[in-house]
Amino acid sequence: MTQTLDTRSGVPALLNGRQDRTRSFDLADFPPVNGREEEWRFTPVKRLADFFEDSGSDATLSITTDLPEAVTVETITLDAARAHGILEPEDRPAAIAAARAGGVTHYSIPPDAEIDDPVVIRANGTGDDTVHGHVLLTIGANAKATVVFEHEGRARYSEFFSVVVEDGASLTLASLQLWDDESVHLGQHDALVGKDAYYRHISVTLGGDIVRLGSNVRYRGPGGEAELLGLYFADAGQHLEHRTFIDHNTPKATSNVMYKGALQGKDARSVWVGDVLIRPEAEGIDTYELNRNLILTDGARADSVPNLEIETGNIEGAGHASSTGRFDEQHLFYLMSRGIAEEEARRLVVRGFFNEVIQKIGIPEIESVLNEKIEEELARSVL
Repeated sequence: MTQTLDTRSGVPALLNGRQDRTRSFDLADFPPVNGREEEWRFTPVKRLADFFEDSGSDATLSITTDLPEAVTVETITLDAARAHGILEPEDRPAAIAAARAGGVTHYSIPPDAEIDDPVVIRANGTGDDTVHGHVLLTIGANAKATVVFEHEGRARYSEFFSVVVEDGASLTLASLQLWDDESVHLGQHDALVGKDAYYRHISVTLGGDIVRLGSNVRYRGPGGEAELLGLYFADAGQHLEHRTFIDHNTPKATSNVMYKGALQGKDARSVWVGDVLIRPEAEGIDTYELNRNLILTDGARADSVPNLEIETGNIEGAGHASSTGRFDEQHLFYLMSRGIAEEEARRLVVRGFFNEVIQKIGIPEIESVLNEKIEEELARSVL
């Protein structure tokens, strides 16, 4: 058992550590989900019955891309994907997605390749049937690339996404959830980060009815760096849930997590759960996780739960911060005292709130999309 701090009550609680959570490709290892489980208690599981059923369909997403010459794509078997050492599913929908995907779509970037422009892959949903997908993205030693997955249209998509970053490589992976309002997306994104490698995962969720994404990192050697960035904007009735897990299992690695979200409208709901496990062998590591939520209207709710499990005292640093609140009245007063109308002042505060994450993304194409989408959200908001 591991002692953690329940950040909502401030009371220490004994919980099973993340290292004890089931991981398996065998669906029999995952019992039926009823919503009372710790990992599902925030999620509207009654609206997700098809994601927990072990059944397949012929439905697929429509994929469009223009891959650079250095990037290859092929369909491989699950056994071939497992030969890359990928992490195993950690919940029932991910295990079903891996088994029912009908093969693994493998995008491969060779060693030493340096791809200057982002590789953009667009996935478009075209119906209401449940779609299962398994994607494997590998980047060879000392290579450098940015890969962007854009999700649009209407779909019920269950996704298992595996990433392998070899020694010395640098990968930025962005997942944009720009779905239509009726869509549902459950996903598990796992990354293995090699020795002295850099991995940055960007999750942007602005569309969909229910979106629940988990972003997990484990290290394959010392000196690895991981940065997880997230941005979300929940409207009335939307449920947007993000979970991060950093498994510090090697020495001299670093990690940084920053997620920011805004909520507006009746029953707008966001959930962020951030777990960091520092194992006994993870000496000299440095980690920090941050979640901020801005409530714009009555009727919205944000849950934020950061957790640290520390099993060695020989570390450089470990910390977390979480906050949920309304507008900073001092900021509003400052802007309004300079002649800016209250409505515009409130919108400026929201733009500034998100700007810290947007600037860190560092991909002009994504930044442009985000600024445009945030403006659309603000245009229909009642601040």
